[in-house]
Amino acid sequence: MDKEKKLELEHEIAEHRAEEHMFDQAAVDEVMKKYDRESNTRVWEGWQKWTVAGILAAFSCFSIYVTLFATWLDLIRYPSFLGCIIVIGYLTFPIKKGEQKVNHMPWYDWVIMIMGAAAFFYVVVNAKSLTIRLGTMNIKTYEIVIGVIGVLALVELCRRSVGLPILCVAGAFFLYALYYYWFGRGLGPGRAIRQITIGLFYQTTGVLTTPVQVCAKFIVVFIIFGAFLERTGISDFFINLANCVAGASSGGPAKVAVISSALCGMVSGSSVGNTVTTGSVTIPMMKKTGYKPEFAGAVEAAASTGGQIMPPIMGAAAFLMAEYVGVPYSNIIVRAILPAVLYFLGIFICVHLEARRLGLKGIPKDELPKFGHLIGKIYLLLPLIVLVYLVSSGSKTMAFAAALSIVVAVAVSMFNKETRMTPATFLDALAAGAKSCITVAAACGMAGVISGCINLTGLASKLITAIVSVSGGHLIVALFLTMLCCIVLGMGVPTTANYCIMASTCAPILIQMGIPQMAAHFFVFYFGIVADITPPVALAAYAGSAIAKAPPMKTAFNATKLAIAAFVVPYIFALNPSMLLIDTTVLEVVQVIVTSVLGIVALGVGLEGYLKGNVPWALRIIALAAGLFLIYPGTVSDVVGLAVVAGIFLFQTFMGKKTKAAA
Repeated sequence: MDKEKKLELEHEIAEHRAEEHMFDQAAVDEVMKKYDRESNTRVWEGWQKWTVAGILAAFSCFSIYVTLFATWLDLIRYPSFLGCIIVIGYLTFPIKKGEQKVNHMPWYDWVIMIMGAAAFFYVVVNAKSLTIRLGTMNIKTYEIVIGVIGVLALVELCRRSVGLPILCVAGAFFLYALYYYWFGRGLGPGRAIRQITIGLFYQTTGVLTTPVQVCAKFIVVFIIFGAFLERTGISDFFINLANCVAGASSGGPAKVAVISSALCGMVSGSSVGNTVTTGSVTIPMMKKTGYKPEFAGAVEAAASTGGQIMPPIMGAAAFLMAEYVGVPYSNIIVRAILPAVLYFLGIFICVHLEARRLGLKGIPKDELPKFGHLIGKIYLLLPLIVLVYLVSSGSKTMAFAAALSIVVAVAVSMFNKETRMTPATFLDALAAGAKSCITVAAACGMAGVISGCINLTGLASKLITAIVSVSGGHLIVALFLTMLCCIVLGMGVPTTANYCIMASTCAPILIQMGIPQMAAHFFVFYFGIVADITPPVALAAYAGSAIAKAPPMKTAFNATKLAIAAFVVPYIFALNPSMLLIDTTVLEVVQVIVTSVLGIVALGVGLEGYLKGNVPWALRIIALAAGLFLIYPGTVSDVVGLAVVAGIFLFQTFMGKKTKAAA
């Protein structure tokens, strides 16, 4: 009887845990749908589900084939890519959030999808004729209508998959272009629309410009690689590895969140997605340890956002930056190391000081994964190692390296029966990769609209003149204005598309103002990324707050505070590129590393108000100033900063001993 009761009790416990897990997963899915537009998709079941999955998988195969083997004209390759994106996009995204009717796609979506795709495929079919006629601007009236339909279909897909912020920016640039042709050049409404449509739709200066070209050539293959990599179980490996490294230390769960999110984020390409997936594990652990909910959500959001700047992958932006800047990929990752280390060190220091201030403990060692068990799964890193090696060596193209890494990821999945790929999971990975491409491609299309409007109207030189005029010739003010532009343009945009937008719009402004090309691209990339944690559109922070059940705005401000390095370091390497190892010596590099690390520690002390004990406000302000002095490369600033930090440390040590003696 006792045995029966025991079995019954175990059964009830198992059921309770299963229900609890289902609730947690349901909560995670709900948060994803609220803050991650990629999760708001149509619901297909039965044969319709497999048909749509087959179409998505076919797109992935088509993209890999074209990237590796096709030698098509630009007016064939890129419009065919966008035409396919229109088809799979409207099959995936409903007209509004929360539309959950099963196997339902309204008639008007079919009409928009068919007409939008047909517009792009019209260019494909008539590519040779259009190439000849574009030289004399001999585009017929009905072709203008086709162009307008194609652009509007892409705009609506972007609204569904990415959101309104980027459309507001693109709309503002379009209205300026309309004003420029209509009134500035006196063409009237009809001819103005004609000129803009030709520039935006038919020429490679609009939606077919660099962002879409880079997306079709490189991004799509890397996204598909990411989808296969996820199915090898590498995210769980990273989380367990982080637990082994930092789980037992003071405030361990928060440090685990920092390390695991840095590792997972560099390959995910989505700050929000990474916040929700890893945060569903780490945020409850942080709250249980004793961190405040808004602090726990902020740690995860800041770390997940920082994962996008983490070499060697940088959410695939490292490969794109190499293409944009025209330097070897190895140059990018070497220069990205120190800024990324400073970013995560800043979060890590704040987390550690907060844990010491609150007297928080780590996770008991008997609850942590065993390091020996993890060593047995080290093979999961093989796809990443192959990718980085092939791209760094320069022996193969980036597209070939990504394609071969997909094959390695499939092979790696076979070592574990839980992750072993079957034909069904292989199809699912291809379909998931295609689905993730939709958002990025739509955002790149809007980046093309922005870039096209700037090129058509000569707005770039006017923007530079305006920024120089407003800044009064002071570079630091001009950098601040550019930072604001990047944060606005980067709101809610995926990492790779985000960088494409920044590289096309903001980086040229800084380059023409005298900032080195590499430093300019890093500057705009960093500030485009931190838009995910910067109020008011801090999507990653809001996602973290939803999991932590904390006030969203409080979480966003905490995340911004934790990511202080991301707001300071870009100014430093823009004003003095030696932090990016540009035009510097070995001795200078060592000096920059040591003083920058000490500077980040000083900033952490100033922000958290704790070192060996509580730090008064006056000393906190002095610590912040000393931190900035140390981070800025320069002998004089370093000496001043070191002296101040040493003084603060000695004062805290003396006060601590005095307090103990008094006690």
